[in-house]
Amino acid sequence: MPAHEADGPTVTPPHGAARTAAAFHAVYGAAPTGVWAAPGRANLIGEHTDYNDGFVLPFALTDTTLAAAAPRTDGALRLHSGDVPGGVVEVPADALTPGRDLGWAAYPAGVVWAMRDAGLPVGGIDLHLDSTVPTGAGLSSSAALEVATALALDGLYGLGLDRQELARLTQRAENAFVGVPCGIMDQTAATSCTTGHALLLDTRDLTTRQVPFDLTGHGLRLLVIDTRVRHALADGAYAERRAGCERAARHLGIPALRDIEYLQLTDALRQLTELPDVRPLVRHIVTENHRVQQVIARLDAGEPRAVGPLLTAGHASLRDDFAISCAELDLAVDTALAAGALGARMTGGGFGGSAIALVEDAAAPEITAAVLAAFAAAGHTAPRVFTARPGPGAHRAA
Repeated sequence: MPAHEADGPTVTPPHGAARTAAAFHAVYGAAPTGVWAAPGRANLIGEHTDYNDGFVLPFALTDTTLAAAAPRTDGALRLHSGDVPGGVVEVPADALTPGRDLGWAAYPAGVVWAMRDAGLPVGGIDLHLDSTVPTGAGLSSSAALEVATALALDGLYGLGLDRQELARLTQRAENAFVGVPCGIMDQTAATSCTTGHALLLDTRDLTTRQVPFDLTGHGLRLLVIDTRVRHALADGAYAERRAGCERAARHLGIPALRDIEYLQLTDALRQLTELPDVRPLVRHIVTENHRVQQVIARLDAGEPRAVGPLLTAGHASLRDDFAISCAELDLAVDTALAAGALGARMTGGGFGGSAIALVEDAAAPEITAAVLAAFAAAGHTAPRVFTARPGPGAHRAA
């Protein structure tokens, strides 16, 4: 994956609809019907709150997945990726079953399965995918792939799905077909984010609000530090955290941990004395929901610098209570803060992936250099550091 400039504006590698359409023609011998795009995302705050009916605040990256596609009349799925070695993966749509080992192709195949299982008139497809969203970096490459595929199917078969329906179907594909019990944040971010904004999502009722997120106008930028430590959320650790949160909610007699108000946290933890393993999980979810609300208040007041300490507090909670950080993420956060970042935290599902750092624009080169030097001194693979700017949600690209 080509790197972005570490100390300049975001640079998108050569990657566009025309190139993806040409690649489709090279693979399948004909032009695609169209090309559709869906972005990766960074989550500013609100981690692991989505499957607890809580609040999240992601924004779309300018890194995208492009899907060139054409319908087939024989019910076959032919799936090809320009980013994964190997040829075309072919499987009949009628033969799709959850849990089937299709490798990377399980994600687009799962979208077809979810749509057909919902009674939608989806047939076969020829699909070619190109992406600049790094896999396993905590930037939602899987949701970008799923949403790009879903938007292509929606266009090819005239389904007329709205953004919320697309998010629900692609989440179901990842939950039921691929086997990752993720919440709905990533898919909603991919479908619904807008340029220049973060997306406040209430994951209980799926209401959204576009929150202006103009760091440049305040002399700030948000660095993404991809540690290149790749995580695999289907390996069980993510599911264990979710199961623990659900067990705590059942014990407390509430629908979800979102129903614990911040001022009720001490009492809730007291009621969980007999379940010591879930108490830290509850503490993280309740305090993280509170942090989302605090970040919103500061952005609404035009005070983005004041967001920094909340990001740092969020990382401590994810590291200590939810226990999903790793040495490389902690090093990225600690080094960025020591070099002058206003705040920093891991972002994404955890166990690897990326961190974000809110920095003064003028300090970005120095902070980037400090992080690179710290990784080199620790013997870690050099991270990919780039500036994130809020981009558009999913759309037809050609």
